[in-house]
Formats: sequence, structure tokens, C-alpha cells
Amino acid sequence: MQGFAGFLRQDLEAVTAGLTLPWTCGVVEGHVNRVRTLKRAMHVRASFELLRAARLLA
Repeated sequence: MQGFAGFLRQDLEAVTAGLTLPWTCGVVEGHVNRVRTLKRAMHVRASFELLRAARLLA
């Protein structure tokens, strides 16, 4: 817990803004996370062409 609290203290302005501002970028982060997960999975087992085809179909 002390390590986590120290990590939060390092960027206290961002933590405060995240808890007090009315807007969020959660939807964008969700899309970014989905794309990164897909890219990682495809990179391990497939070529660029298969990754491109998967993105075009999505």
C-alpha cells in the first residue's frame, strides 16, 4: 500500500484532476486498449496482412 500511495503522490495533480473534473477519456482509453490487445495477439501468431484484414473487418 505504501508503494501505491507513493506512486499516487508523484502525480498528485493528475489524480486530483481525475477525481474532480466532470469529463473523462474512458471511452477513448477503452478503444485504445482494445486495439493494443488485438495488435499484440495478432503480432504473435500472424502476419501484417492478417492484422490488416482483421482491422478492416472490425
